[in-house]
Amino acid sequence: MPALLIGAVFGVIAPAHADDGPPDGSTPPAGANDWECRPSAAHPQPVVLVHGTWGNQNSWDVLAPELKAQGYCIFSLDYGRAASSVRGAEPGVYGTADIRNSAKEVGRFVDLVREATGVPKVDIVAHSQGGPLVRQFLRFEGGANYRDPAENKVDHLITIAATNHGTTAEGLGYLLPTGSAQAPILGLVAKYLGTAALQQLIDSEFLRSLNAGGDTEPGVEYTVIASRLDRVVTPPEATFLTPGFGATVDNIWVQDLCPDDDFNHGALPESPTVGYVVQKALDPSYIGLPCHS
Repeated sequence: MPALLIGAVFGVIAPAHADDGPPDGSTPPAGANDWECRPSAAHPQPVVLVHGTWGNQNSWDVLAPELKAQGYCIFSLDYGRAASSVRGAEPGVYGTADIRNSAKEVGRFVDLVREATGVPKVDIVAHSQGGPLVRQFLRFEGGANYRDPAENKVDHLITIAATNHGTTAEGLGYLLPTGSAQAPILGLVAKYLGTAALQQLIDSEFLRSLNAGGDTEPGVEYTVIASRLDRVVTPPEATFLTPGFGATVDNIWVQDLCPDDDFNHGALPESPTVGYVVQKALDPSYIGLPCHS
């Protein structure tokens, strides 16, 4: 069945510690969600961490405390809980709901962070589905203001192996039937894997709508991190963004900084190289090692 085949590929989106019984997302990563935290002059904007498909906020158990140690106010959430699919009914599994609804959830969370910290803009680090989800929030849920970019709620979006232009699921997406024969198969995919997985297949209706007006929003800075070894975002360069009016984009291959980095898609938030790129993107004065031996 195509649903099971695609599931085998999307399966590596699961949290990196699945074999050890991963945390269920009920407790934030160390250093995250201190609602008394006030951004410093050195790091004037809070950082919101957005996990990917089938993950939860514990996807950030490595990066969150590293950022906190550098003096950032860090916030994370679980989003997109939908027990209507087989995968989504599993404990601790989030990010299976319709991405449009999840974007609304993230938007509400961003507003809570802005209110609590007293800062008008946040920076966001997003993994996998989190990339197009935050772009949905920017474009359609008030995250960006095209008429007045100074009113944007997001200053810098950093994506890690984001499904910005979809995935072929290693070519399996192309094997789906077209026309009227497609609907029953897509229904099976959604029932087994969740609506969000279906929406991330290349040329999905969701992605066509999201990308129809270009990849970026005026006034937002984008850093896009990709791995040449990614087997979920296929082809891996499909994550890269093209800058539009008033936006800047830095597309980065992990292996250009550390050729030996072999972290898989689900584990990329734990990669020291990715951590270096994130910290350098948030603060260009950051001094660290991009490649740990």
